[in-house]
Amino acid sequence: MAAEGMDALFLTTEPEFRYFSGFHSQFWESPTRPWYLVVPREGRPIGVIPEIGAAGLADTWVEDIRTWPAPVPEDDGISLLTGVLKELPRKNGRLGVPLGPETHIRMPARNFEALQAGLPGMNIVDATDLVRGLRMVKSEAEIDKIRHACLVTSDGFIALPDAVEPGDSERDICRKLRMDLLRRGADSSPYVIAGSGPGSYDNIIMGPTDRVPGRGDVLIIDTGTTFDGYFCDFDRNFAFGEVSEEARRAHAVVYAATEAGLAAARPGVTASDLCAAMWQVLEEGGALGNDVGRLGHGLGMQLTEWPSHRLGDDTVFEPGMVLTLEPGMTFAPGKLMVHEENIVVRDGAPELLTLRAPEEMPVI
Repeated sequence: MAAEGMDALFLTTEPEFRYFSGFHSQFWESPTRPWYLVVPREGRPIGVIPEIGAAGLADTWVEDIRTWPAPVPEDDGISLLTGVLKELPRKNGRLGVPLGPETHIRMPARNFEALQAGLPGMNIVDATDLVRGLRMVKSEAEIDKIRHACLVTSDGFIALPDAVEPGDSERDICRKLRMDLLRRGADSSPYVIAGSGPGSYDNIIMGPTDRVPGRGDVLIIDTGTTFDGYFCDFDRNFAFGEVSEEARRAHAVVYAATEAGLAAARPGVTASDLCAAMWQVLEEGGALGNDVGRLGHGLGMQLTEWPSHRLGDDTVFEPGMVLTLEPGMTFAPGKLMVHEENIVVRDGAPELLTLRAPEEMPVI
């Protein structure tokens, strides 16, 4: 912050608030109340929060907690927040706020305008790179949480075929997986999608549906399961009764592309380099395209984090970065095949956090 000339950071979203304070609450699911955290260049963070959260925030390392009896739509903490920011030592007159890609400000736009108007002489500057740079590189404690989520989910995927019964729909199968993951020690599975179809699937973001997979169908299940506020994010493909030769070839190609990703993910390599290594295998394997727009991404407190494995993303990998490898391709008109694993960048070869999927697609 000193190097960027920032007097303080102003944070409003759950991951950033939690990252700098340790405050982990399900109450963020409610859109009614805004929550603010001020991180001065020197000293501890200051919480400016609804009264209902005071006891919870007091259990963290934050000692200075200012509250108001939210919700008060006519002045939901803005006067209080403005006063806090005016109290701060002002050396450069610059307040850092994440404003870049994959960020948002969790407060009404008019309130943000009122805050700016109430701080004459203080400039709002973009703190995206600063905050992102911290969050991209995980501590070992963070990696342990992600690893646990990955292993619980890997075990759930391995056990899933034995739980599927004739007549189960996509929705039934995903419900069984979700319940099993909770029994195994996951905290939640807020993201479980599925799609199935003859030899493949053509939609991987809208399921699950009431469709009952039949013989020759391929089912993908992609889940973001959490443990202590950290996500895993990976998928597995299952065939029903038999695997068509076309689907078998496509699965072999995305599996090989993942192997290329594992070989390429090293410190100093860029997200663009990693994408190119995986895409070369997909293209040589007959890929007609990739509608997803990238071949993986960062992972942590959010299901998807920076960077994106796409051509042109020059984010340089460092040890401790947790990533997904997600090569996917259209291998025939209207037919997709996607594979995903979770890794952590290490000095040398990356560490697989997931249990590697079988090379041959499992058959139910």
